[in-house]
Amino acid sequence: MRKRAWIGLALAAPLMVAGCKGFWDAPATGGTGGGGTTTASSGNFYVLDAATTQIAGYSVKTGTVTALPGSPYAVPNTPTAIAMAPNGTFLYVSTPSGIYLYSVASSGQLTLGNAGAAISADPAQSLQVDATNSWLVEVVSGAGVVYAIPVNPATGMTTSTVEEFANLSAITAQQLAISPDDLRVFVAMGAGGTAVVPFTSGSAKPFGAVTTIPVVSASGAALSVAVDPSDRLFYIGETAATGGTNTGGLRVFNLATMQELTGSPFASQGLAPYGILPIASGNYVYVVNRQVSGNSTGLIAGFSIATSNATYALTALGSTFRAGTHTVAMAEDSTGSFVFAVNFDGSPDLTGYTFDTTNAGYLNQVISVATGTDPVNATAIAAAP
Repeated sequence: MRKRAWIGLALAAPLMVAGCKGFWDAPATGGTGGGGTTTASSGNFYVLDAATTQIAGYSVKTGTVTALPGSPYAVPNTPTAIAMAPNGTFLYVSTPSGIYLYSVASSGQLTLGNAGAAISADPAQSLQVDATNSWLVEVVSGAGVVYAIPVNPATGMTTSTVEEFANLSAITAQQLAISPDDLRVFVAMGAGGTAVVPFTSGSAKPFGAVTTIPVVSASGAALSVAVDPSDRLFYIGETAATGGTNTGGLRVFNLATMQELTGSPFASQGLAPYGILPIASGNYVYVVNRQVSGNSTGLIAGFSIATSNATYALTALGSTFRAGTHTVAMAEDSTGSFVFAVNFDGSPDLTGYTFDTTNAGYLNQVISVATGTDPVNATAIAAAP
């Protein structure tokens, strides 16, 4: 989840929420999602800006996007990935020179820890903290390995110089996710498919024997993974997984049986499903498409989830939702009131949505802001728990 000279983002006054009618009326991709306001408030969230080498921290206060104290926060090197500990006390940021630790104050303000030195030299492509706050799990693209770094839940610091690891069947690493029950790690490995790695957080050797789910198409690639908050389903975002012009697909599996659902893969309505966001309520899942055929505007597709006797079914919502240019990631805030998306090539850097009160699951775009002096190349987002 980035590099270059750091440019400060001065927010002398809060950024007001505003619709962006001209942009949202643009044709080309179809879909809805723009032109609204809100009086709702959110939890804290953090946007990783690659080109400006910084973390921009925000919350929404009664409809106004407000910078957190001290924001933006400098990153020692180009940031690549970001992960918030489940206890909300620590934030980890990966760069080409290693992984850095930030402490999180009650106000949301970040402070670079470990005297500014990296806690690990690994240039992680993706990372996540397990449910016990005791393991920092990460993958390095090109290494063909998933690592688990033991950390102290009270300080966020590493407790050993020895990193546990499991060998993967491919060297490409796109994204990883840990199931909320801490029993599995999933790694999207591009053309190499998706690794399923048993995980035991209470063990000094947490990894088990790795298995691999092949891609649907020989020309496809697994780009993203996510797990349902209630440990019912897990998801894979793949290219070249469906027919038609936009061939991106969302694959859905029953986590208990590891069987793929009927109808999977579901069309993601774009070419590159870079991110998957299962909503905390368990009722919906959203897929971020970095682009669609013939257009660089990002698109969000949503699905409702129905459950009957431990049998699950997904149904596409009746509309898709536009974002900015080259959308790469989404996050739900801690209050469940907002969904945020970041756009690598801006227009804008950050979009925020509330849930429609009439059309269940539909997203209304109510926030459109720059997170720095563009181009910032917003590349990842993390929300406080």
